[in-house]
Amino acid sequence: MPAKMFSLSPRLARSRPRIRAARALGRVLVAALVLLAWHLLGSGTQTGRLILSSPVYILRELWIGADLFVMHGVATIRVALTGFALGCGAAFIGALLFCLVPWLHTVFRGVNIAIYTMPAIVIGPLLVLFFKGDWPQTILAALMVYFPAMSTMLLGLKEVDRRLSDLIEVYGGGEAELMRYVRLRGSLPQIFAGLRVAAPIAVLGAVLGEFGSGTRFGFGSFLLSTLPQANPARLWGIAISTSAIALCGYLVFLLPAVWLQRTTQSVTLAPALHTDPPAGGRWGRAGFGLIALLLPFVLWALLIKGADLPPIIAPTPIETIRFIFTENAYPIWKALGVTLPMAALGLIAGLAFSFVLAALSILAPAVARALVPVAMLVQNTPLVALVPFVVLAFGRGITASVFLAMLVVFFPAYVLLNQGFAAIPAAARDLVSVYGGSRWQLLWRIAVPYSISYFFAAAKMVAPMALLGVMVAEWLVSGVGLGNLLNISRPALDYETIWAGALVSILISAGTYELVGMLERKTRR
Repeated sequence: MPAKMFSLSPRLARSRPRIRAARALGRVLVAALVLLAWHLLGSGTQTGRLILSSPVYILRELWIGADLFVMHGVATIRVALTGFALGCGAAFIGALLFCLVPWLHTVFRGVNIAIYTMPAIVIGPLLVLFFKGDWPQTILAALMVYFPAMSTMLLGLKEVDRRLSDLIEVYGGGEAELMRYVRLRGSLPQIFAGLRVAAPIAVLGAVLGEFGSGTRFGFGSFLLSTLPQANPARLWGIAISTSAIALCGYLVFLLPAVWLQRTTQSVTLAPALHTDPPAGGRWGRAGFGLIALLLPFVLWALLIKGADLPPIIAPTPIETIRFIFTENAYPIWKALGVTLPMAALGLIAGLAFSFVLAALSILAPAVARALVPVAMLVQNTPLVALVPFVVLAFGRGITASVFLAMLVVFFPAYVLLNQGFAAIPAAARDLVSVYGGSRWQLLWRIAVPYSISYFFAAAKMVAPMALLGVMVAEWLVSGVGLGNLLNISRPALDYETIWAGALVSILISAGTYELVGMLERKTRR
């Protein structure tokens, strides 16, 4: 029997290239069939011509308007790259500081969440008042990138195999040695995961900044001028171009991450992961929490005073809080009654879809590999570029807003969940296999418990994004809710409503973030 087995191995080796070629041919045929169906729907039906267009028409539009696409594309790439570099640089420095000094993370938690949850439709026009050139959209892209990248990087730095931390301690090493030899090296896959999440967000921030800043160049401005023309081929060209830029950024950091995952994955099962305890005792945590709550308001007041802004444009925190409890704030609370249910539905749908897609990497890897490119294409298309097609497909009602919120949520959550599933030690997989366990058992008994930190990190990161997605949808699509209220308040110079609405949305996002954190702590206990 052994001789026969060894005699078959050269035949199996020779058959592998043919198997790979057959799989590649199958993928090409599937892609060709999809393009053919797209062409038939986009050219043969009235609805298809309005929504899908045809790949032939889209390619023709890209060819005819190549100069326009290149000019606007270069502007968007320049802004996105600069914002990405600034945001990720600040994220890495912040993650290092917050890991080395845990109480600092607690103190700046309110500031971090405020930066992340500040509505783009509020901060974008304000940045135009203070900065010239491309800096408003660049800073917006950097602000949108910072928190997701920092959260993912910090997760990788904080979670360490307890045996490695004990080994460093036995040999007389301290936190510096632990950071140098264990944390930085072991967190490289998570750092690259943060960069993969940040790349599409940087493009989204650049496009949103261009859309609202009045600049002449960039895909945001190109989209704004194309919307009234009812030219679906050009809209698809813009969507595909922006998606290609974001997808390139994602793939640049995917390839080294795959290699790093193989070199940093634990071979044996760890008894536990070493995580830093909360800073301070019970009263210490309460004090740090109070500072975290007050610090954003202090910085807000100092910024207004330092920039010498007039009260009509930038009211103080006290004035804004007082306004919230007056009768004039009734439209804000009424709009929230529309926005919050849609944000909750979008969050639940996005997390569910991201979990299913990540679980398929264990249950049906071939299906997951086939779906991931489609998911990346949809996610990496900036939200603004998808708006015309969502309106044509779903109208301007609740479904469109929930769908856009789900699109914003699912992909960052999927990246983190997939990273957690990929980090499962090989010994755990082998253990399930040796005892005849199925892939379902591997998922529920090993993958889900092992990656629970990644699930909660994903939930905390995307919970504010669901509210942002709904507000952008209300701004551009439905014409109701808090996003629309902030949009119509801008030309009316009703800055009290704008700042109060932004503050309420930030407080709700911060509350959701803290609620998920409480659930995480209970689950860990």
